[in-house]
Amino acid sequence: MNLAAGIPVIAIDGPSGSGKGTVARSVAEELGWHLLDSGALYRLVAVEAVNKGVALDDGAALAKLAAGLDLRFTSAADGGERILLAGQDVTAEVRSEEAGRGASAVAGIEAVRAALLGRQQAFRVAPGLVADGRDMGTQVFADALLKVFLTATPKERAKRRHKQLNDKGIDVSLAAVSRDIVGRDKRDSERSVAPLRPADDARLLDSSGKPIDEVVQIVLDWVSSI
Repeated sequence: MNLAAGIPVIAIDGPSGSGKGTVARSVAEELGWHLLDSGALYRLVAVEAVNKGVALDDGAALAKLAAGLDLRFTSAADGGERILLAGQDVTAEVRSEEAGRGASAVAGIEAVRAALLGRQQAFRVAPGLVADGRDMGTQVFADALLKVFLTATPKERAKRRHKQLNDKGIDVSLAAVSRDIVGRDKRDSERSVAPLRPADDARLLDSSGKPIDEVVQIVLDWVSSI
């Protein structure tokens, strides 16, 4: 692998429910690299905004919140993710449907994205970084060693998300999850700031019908071939 360009980055972008978070985490573990879950940052901003009574369309106040986040990503005892805000475990709040909807709203505000850009890029440390989100390959790490745009059919993405929520004990209908997926896709792809789209040099990977291990191996094979 050519590291002449500096610390390597694998950017994995895609819509909600495509599996990019799970794939990114597995790829990072296999390579022994660091992980950036960029979506969690926007969710954290939304959570903090609600907790502090800040309107989700107040760009200046949201940017201030984003710039002041005291956050850390760690692993739980079972190997799952653990998100700490000012030392407090906020994983459940961050992964709620409400936080997801809030994140989709604040992510379209240029001041928020600008406030988080440097924080995201600071995750780029040796030996390498796997970054997942919606604009990792197009904006944040435009020089990434490998750019993957991961997707799946809307129906499959809704089914995956529905199962995740049910496994967490959250009672929600598949129809409601499907509507939410469609709404997020529309907001993310049509926003004027860093819209969701594949980078020009991204490799497209449709995970529909593929087990997670197969998708992870495809990405690892691509890394090995560079």
